[in-house]
Amino acid sequence: MTVTYTARVANARFGGFSQLLLLWRGSIYKLLWRELLCFLGLYMALSAAYRFLLAEEQKRYFEKLVIYCDQYASLIPVSFVLGFYVTLVVHRWWNQYLCMPLPDALMCIVAGTVHGRDDRGRLYRRTLMRYAGLSAVLILRSVSTAVFKRFPTIDHVVEAGFMTREERKKFENLNSSYNKYWVPCVWFSSLAAQARREGRIRDNSALKLLLEELNVFRSKCGMLFHYDWISIPLVYTQVVTIAVYSYFLACLIGRQFLDPAQGYKDHTLDLCVPIFTLLQFFFYAGWLKVAEQLINPFGEDDDDFETNFLIDRNFQVSMLAVDEMYDDLAMLEKDLYWDAAEARAPYTAATAFLLQQPSFQGSTFDIALAKEDMQFQRLDGVDGPLGEVHGDFLQRLLPAGAGSVGPLGRRLSLLRRKNSCVSEASTAASCGCAGAADGGGVECGCGDPLLDPSLREPELESPACPEPPAPIPGPTPEPFTTVSIPGPRAPAPPWLPSPIGEEEESPA
Repeated sequence: MTVTYTARVANARFGGFSQLLLLWRGSIYKLLWRELLCFLGLYMALSAAYRFLLAEEQKRYFEKLVIYCDQYASLIPVSFVLGFYVTLVVHRWWNQYLCMPLPDALMCIVAGTVHGRDDRGRLYRRTLMRYAGLSAVLILRSVSTAVFKRFPTIDHVVEAGFMTREERKKFENLNSSYNKYWVPCVWFSSLAAQARREGRIRDNSALKLLLEELNVFRSKCGMLFHYDWISIPLVYTQVVTIAVYSYFLACLIGRQFLDPAQGYKDHTLDLCVPIFTLLQFFFYAGWLKVAEQLINPFGEDDDDFETNFLIDRNFQVSMLAVDEMYDDLAMLEKDLYWDAAEARAPYTAATAFLLQQPSFQGSTFDIALAKEDMQFQRLDGVDGPLGEVHGDFLQRLLPAGAGSVGPLGRRLSLLRRKNSCVSEASTAASCGCAGAADGGGVECGCGDPLLDPSLREPELESPACPEPPAPIPGPTPEPFTTVSIPGPRAPAPPWLPSPIGEEEESPA
């Protein structure tokens, strides 16, 4: 029943949609031609009565009525109300199709978890999928008129092979006044648990996966039931219908052509057929007809869901998957691209031009920048290459000036005082100036605030360095091997903090 025109609009071309205007099945003409003829007939009858039946005094009164209806018909918000209503209906229509119970995922899990090539294993797999199909048939015959006409009673379901007579007895013996589409799902769960006890399902993880997929299948059946039960509120449908009908009832009078000799505004032309009013009726009334057709897609309209086709398809493929295709694999062979470093499928002559097109790397790969725009910039605003200016992030946090000592400065001063307890020899060895290390009288130019008292900031008094402990009497130890300490490291980038105790402070 579904009208498919996807192949006709596969490629956009001149007048592509115009080809669809000539289709009749599922078209707006097929839905609306009766209403359109009725509206046009009533309009022409009023026009003929105005022209040939009314007296002059009656014509003047009718002309005032026409002007009044034409002036106030625009107060009806037909576009606003109808647009929201059709949007809601189309969204609901597509969601109902997404809730159609399809067994594809369930049959793959059954084929992979319920093992056994013997008749017992086949019976388990086929019965499980038959229960799933039975649940779908029971819910579809509850919501679809086409499926109900195919299976009007449970006897027809039994004769079709979806249910055995013993199962029918158990089904009818259940004392419940509600829809019992869920009963086959319970049978499915019990049968899966029995297969697990017999070892047909080899572990609990496989059983859990099977029951989870069954719950997804059952939830879709439940959603179809709820969509059939909970409709769009009746008041909304009534408001939309009254808005459209009252608007065009006013248009029947307000869009009449009046005598141009009377000199009424916007009535200088006299035509018999209201072309643009008919187009407006075609659009608005057609919009309402679209909502009327899509509000329940389980009927027998041209664009309603083909539920009987889905039942046949689902039952056939599910039985094929769990029976004939079970453990039926082709011999493993190396694929065609086994030794290829870059596997690529061939192209036909009609698609060879696609090989000339470069692969998409990202939308920013085509952006071009000038060379000066690609240079990194310092965050502190100082000119020059990165790493030339001494200083670090922690130093910039310290207060400016030699006399101001903040909390962070006090802590760093204490750390420096502890570090100053190093021996003079190791301090001299760590200096980078050659003359200072060799004792040649060359003044050290490192500018280390730890060595030059003039560069130190005022520090809080702290206890003097403790004296080294007295040597313990005993055998004379062997002399230590002197190891030279490496010189100062290269300055770090200004955005990286230096280790505590190695900061360089600017003099006050």
